[in-house]
Amino acid sequence: MDLVFRARRVITPQGEIACDVGVVDGRIVAVEPHIDSPNVVHLADDEVLLPGLVDTHVHVNDPGRSEWEGFETATRAAAAGGVTTIIDMPLNSIPPTVETAALEIKRKAAANVSVDVGFWGGIIPGNLADLKPLHEAGVFGFKCFLLHSGVDEFPAVTKAELEAALRELATLNALTIVHAEDAHTVRESEPDYAGFLASRPREAENRAISDVVELTRKTGARTHILHLSSSDALSILEAAKRESLPITAETCPHYLTFTAEEIHDGQTEFKCCPPIREAENRETLWWGLREGLIDLVVSDHSPSTVELKEGDFATAWGGIASLQLGLPAVWTGARQRDFHLTDVVRWMATHPARQVGLETKGAIEVGKDADLVVFAPDQTFVVDKNALHHRNPVTPYHGRELYGVVRQTWLRGKEVSTTQGKLLRRGEA
Repeated sequence: MDLVFRARRVITPQGEIACDVGVVDGRIVAVEPHIDSPNVVHLADDEVLLPGLVDTHVHVNDPGRSEWEGFETATRAAAAGGVTTIIDMPLNSIPPTVETAALEIKRKAAANVSVDVGFWGGIIPGNLADLKPLHEAGVFGFKCFLLHSGVDEFPAVTKAELEAALRELATLNALTIVHAEDAHTVRESEPDYAGFLASRPREAENRAISDVVELTRKTGARTHILHLSSSDALSILEAAKRESLPITAETCPHYLTFTAEEIHDGQTEFKCCPPIREAENRETLWWGLREGLIDLVVSDHSPSTVELKEGDFATAWGGIASLQLGLPAVWTGARQRDFHLTDVVRWMATHPARQVGLETKGAIEVGKDADLVVFAPDQTFVVDKNALHHRNPVTPYHGRELYGVVRQTWLRGKEVSTTQGKLLRRGEA
């Protein structure tokens, strides 16, 4: 063995066990009660060994808006938060990843990364002919918006345009991920939080998700609902799953942590789209995770400069910066509701890896990459926005006490501080 990890608590697909994890050439080759080796990493009694998390919803904004984040800072933040693989969204970079030339530009921008990085393609009006070449170039699927995306270079598609794209992508068995808010239901925001929340009601999500379900049924394409915030839509997803339609859904740490009742006017660090909703809505989302109606939890890390987050809820940029904090945020809420670390690993590592076809990621078992996290689940810390690796010190978690400290992160059997991440292509891992 090149290296052996020895722990009293290891989260595996079979549950939590005490074992040794043996690594050769960056891959896990043994998970056994005891492995003889001169090279052993001994975990402390208060530490748990987790698989590296897979965050399939990250806006790196590079190139073109690297002052918002950038690959170097984003991947350092990911590693510090126990995330060993990210899939980057096709916006808000310039150019957006809607053709193969733009994908190559983005890959060149990602020259210095601390974790493994893959890329989504985009669906916009007029790029139907670009979808197959992007798929063949290795993107992990395709994102679209059903209303204005927030940036003009990534316009929304109509229902008819989405159907055409789904018919094309069904022939490739490619995944389509959808920002599902109905453009005709959303209205202009007021400057206060109550007005902002009212401008993007649950009904906007519910109608759009119903449309996606309908198109999934018509085309047979694989679809995924991004950043679910409306708990009302769980009944729609439940019915779709009973039909065995190929549709999945995610939610995000901020929808599981915060509530509308605690957000005051002017606290624009909480602004995101769709919005953070009421306490009872939050609890129903947790129920949706328990019932398997929500398949995964990912960050939707969507940062910006400090200046863009200033102002009021009508004008500030809508996005939550949380890439480094997803694991402790979700674990803090999960432990309060009698979930186990095995649940968190399923939501944040195993299921995201499976969704995008990363067969060597997301679990501690033989044949997987030795992407490993040493996690202290009972240690608490208070979030200091200035101590995070994100490029800009803006996050709604600032000052909040969370459970769970990432003490070490390993990528293919090497500590992230001593190795370099690689760029991933669909089908290669």
